[in-house]
Amino acid sequence: MALDINNLTNFAVDKKSFTQVAKKVLSGENRGTENISLAFVGKEEIKKLNKKFRKKDEATDVLSFNLDESFGAAQDKKYLGEIVICPDIVKENASAYAKSSGATKKKYKDEFKKEMMKVFIHGILHLLGYDHEKSEKEAEIMEAKQNKYLGK
Repeated sequence: MALDINNLTNFAVDKKSFTQVAKKVLSGENRGTENISLAFVGKEEIKKLNKKFRKKDEATDVLSFNLDESFGAAQDKKYLGEIVICPDIVKENASAYAKSSGATKKKYKDEFKKEMMKVFIHGILHLLGYDHEKSEKEAEIMEAKQNKYLGK
């Protein structure tokens, strides 16, 4: 399993944490040999991507794109796809959760880390074929898996 990271923001990426989470999720889903590309982008860029690929004219926290050989991935590498995360949106979401629970600064920082890993896991699950927008049942399955991996 390899995790390629492309950071186009000033977010300080903890590559080790992201790699560990990716390994846990992929091995938990019996898909430990796949490789993932992870990109961090600003609000404007994720808004453009969301509009182009999902027809939603708004910034979002995470997008997932399945890749295959047609994207030029090397034959010997199994690329699952790319996950695009907007740290600014993740930060806003974490801040809202932290405020609603009356959190301290340390708690806010913890909430941001937790939210960042949650959206990353969410993105990986999408790459593995889970889709919470298909049905209520599918949403429940995806949320249960997300919580399971977040708890590890």
